[in-house]
Amino acid sequence: MKRSLILFVAMGIAMVSGCATTPAVFTDYDPGVSFGQYRTYRWAQKPEGYSPLEQQRLVAAVDAKLRERGWTQSTEAQIDIVANVATETRYSLDSFYSGPAWGGWGWGGGWGGWGCCGGWGWGASYGSTTTRAYTYGTLVLDMFDAQSKRAIWRGIAQGTVPSDPQRQTTNMLASVDKMFATFPPGAPIAQAQ
Repeated sequence: MKRSLILFVAMGIAMVSGCATTPAVFTDYDPGVSFGQYRTYRWAQKPEGYSPLEQQRLVAAVDAKLRERGWTQSTEAQIDIVANVATETRYSLDSFYSGPAWGGWGWGGGWGGWGCCGGWGWGASYGSTTTRAYTYGTLVLDMFDAQSKRAIWRGIAQGTVPSDPQRQTTNMLASVDKMFATFPPGAPIAQAQ
């Protein structure tokens, strides 16, 4: 019983720490585009389909990152930003086993006679399985040249969406930080000394 309790607690800690990770972030861009020519942008489409508070925080976070790089919002912008958010409910099965699981012996295995791999055994094992629903989300930020409508940059963040709004915001801000860590592409990266 004590061993089962320790195993249960260890699995619980692993599950909780697994949920605490930030989303996976990926970026892509058109290498033929000189990002140094751009200085203005506008939101052609803000993300919809989730909390309006989270939408405001996301837009503010992206605006702050672009301001840090010298970009400004303008109605006559050079870049159009389009944001999309998609969520889906996913399910995981968590199985827990307890009790002794001693091996067995008996008939089977070969051509007549005693064998090791089959037959009947003795012992008992108890198990239970629970289903857990969780929300998985994807954020996509696209940038288009406003004049040519050509796609020039994309940032994607994917991961489990925490139910706690504060953790949602923390994960979203971490995702935006990762997306814009090397933005604009092709610009020299300052080396830490």
